[in-house]
Amino acid sequence: MGERRWRTAGSALWRIIVVWAVSTLTLLVLAGALPDFRLQSEDGESITRTAITAAWGAGAFGLLSALVWPLVVRAFLLVPALVLGLLVFFLNGSLLLLALRLIPDGGGAAAPETAVVVAAVMSAVASATSTALAVRDDNAYRRRLSRLATRRRRRGGRGGPGAADGADPPPGTVFLQLDGVGHAVLVQAVEDGLMPTVARWLGSSHRLTRWRTDWSSQTGASQLGILHGSNHDVPGFRWYEKDTGRIMVSNRPASAVELQRRAVRRTRDAGLLSLDGASRGNLFTGGADQLALVLSVAARRGRANRSRAGYFAYFSDPANAVRTAVSFVAEVAREIGQSVRSRLRGDEPRTGRGGLYPLIRAFATVVERDVVVAAVMGDMLAGRTTVYADLVAYDEVAHHSGPHSRDAAKVLERIDRSLALIAKVAEHAPRTYRIVLLSDHGQSPGETFDGAYGLTLKDLVRAGCGLPVSRRAGRTKSGAEARDAARHALLGALHRPMGEDGAPEQPADGPSEPVVLASGNLGLISFPGLPGRPSREQIDRRHPALLHTLASHPGIGFLLVRSERHGSVVLGRDASGTVELPVDPLDDSGPLAVFGPGAADAIRRTDSFPHVADIMVNSMHDPVTGRVHAFEAQIGSHGGLGGEQSYPFLLSPYELSEPVADGTELVGAEQVHTVLQRWLDESRGEPFAPQVPLGPVEDPRSPGRPEEAFPVTGRVVQDKSE
Repeated sequence: MGERRWRTAGSALWRIIVVWAVSTLTLLVLAGALPDFRLQSEDGESITRTAITAAWGAGAFGLLSALVWPLVVRAFLLVPALVLGLLVFFLNGSLLLLALRLIPDGGGAAAPETAVVVAAVMSAVASATSTALAVRDDNAYRRRLSRLATRRRRRGGRGGPGAADGADPPPGTVFLQLDGVGHAVLVQAVEDGLMPTVARWLGSSHRLTRWRTDWSSQTGASQLGILHGSNHDVPGFRWYEKDTGRIMVSNRPASAVELQRRAVRRTRDAGLLSLDGASRGNLFTGGADQLALVLSVAARRGRANRSRAGYFAYFSDPANAVRTAVSFVAEVAREIGQSVRSRLRGDEPRTGRGGLYPLIRAFATVVERDVVVAAVMGDMLAGRTTVYADLVAYDEVAHHSGPHSRDAAKVLERIDRSLALIAKVAEHAPRTYRIVLLSDHGQSPGETFDGAYGLTLKDLVRAGCGLPVSRRAGRTKSGAEARDAARHALLGALHRPMGEDGAPEQPADGPSEPVVLASGNLGLISFPGLPGRPSREQIDRRHPALLHTLASHPGIGFLLVRSERHGSVVLGRDASGTVELPVDPLDDSGPLAVFGPGAADAIRRTDSFPHVADIMVNSMHDPVTGRVHAFEAQIGSHGGLGGEQSYPFLLSPYELSEPVADGTELVGAEQVHTVLQRWLDESRGEPFAPQVPLGPVEDPRSPGRPEEAFPVTGRVVQDKSE
């Protein structure tokens, strides 16, 4: 044991000496190449003296990077991630200037802008040298990866919960969610050679299972169900709640914390990760104590919010900070170049990719990926029992480039490299790890509703209500037909004269502005002026042409609305024209036939939600091409029924039991939660006790705190879903 310690210490000392020497040479080269950077006095000095000065500078910079940099990064944890990325170069350059001032006799000097360049190069060279020296040293490799995540082993023991003294701990489980990667996309990527790591697993150690989402096929509903066992009363990505007058948006911190609270109240269970778990890059905690980039705790202030500590896990190493910052800039340039090439090729369909989108994409595909992957590696090396992490890169790119585009394919290649790195780390972890891949939904391609018909869903709703619309929308065929239908229907029903603006006059207490929200190809329409969930008959009396206008539009597949005579009904089209079908006996035929099996059950479930919209609108779906029409600016979308968006995947090791029995289908995020919980129980050697939702213990329409509300003031506009 003593000999091994001396050997380890000697190896570490040797690496320090080599890195110091290489850094010294790098400083000498940079001093000769950069005019505003020098390592000798203006009078000139000998080569030996200059080399000593360089060695002093390299040593001081290395020491400051190791001791001061982590403290500086921790002080900036409250700074937004994008701002922190921009500060990386400034902070690193400041450390170099400080290191030069520490050189005896003041032999070094650099202009501030030159110091930024020198510091970046020094960090990159030192990192590359240290990594190269540690390639064949497993212990050094493990120590380096541990520092990236700065995670300590649990005080209870090396193996964590379930490990007896001196015994090997039970296997741990890592759940890696590939956001938005549908079953068909994964299979095609493997066949095309884009994901060799996944292909290797499929050929040897893992099984692939397709599962079907709920009607709301988006991350908010799916991940809430997967992590917390319930996504009850989540009708879309965003929806309006009349009882509180607020709009819930799944990717807003205040909404996320409220959704998590409701799920925990319903199941009376903390979540999938409540036993020695870690949640990384997710919307919800899953009950985990270790958090990084988790949205539902992002609004917390002070020590209670540990989510931002995930930044420290990665940026505490200046070399990684520099590498991520450089990759961020490169990704912005890549997106701009790909967007320009798409326009030059005349790709269709196409959507806008300007403004802040290049920065948003770079954050999702670089910063979020690097921080989450580093955190997962740290969790594995710390021996945590369960880890759940979300990699959002593909989903972000596919929204704007298309789910089957070359841009999205390149992202899948980079994701596969991250998977390979995580698998490599598993070989050095203190316990065996089973890696499970899964996705929360897929994406369906198609031109936007606006692009196909020249007006948004909100324009169509307003026109059907006889309300003013934009001139552009009013000139379209759909807009003109809707306005004419509304005008004649309302005049016929109320016998009222035309208003000065060409719209029919409304009653004195005229209808309030309809709230129209989009969740991919799912639209949610609510009328704040009508209490509760109004019936079809009530809507017809107030807006006689609206439902017919929507149901007969070629871009809309079907509507869900409540009826006084038949209960809830689906309005759609078949060979005979517009039809009304009661929900209770509804099957997957007629207007729902193109949406695949299970559509009727998904609709019935959503119809039971307390906060289901007054009118639920699902776009058309072409079963031949798989296309849908998103009600927002996305050419790859998800959120409703239709095509690949409804079919994510589950890739699990053979050591785990079959997800479902042969011949049966895995349906809904809540069932996926049950499967994952069963696997965790199996790994711990415990009998599986299926979780049964106990029902709400309080009114699900409970008001939130003032800071959680998103009140409706004036017109509500669509915004990006994810």
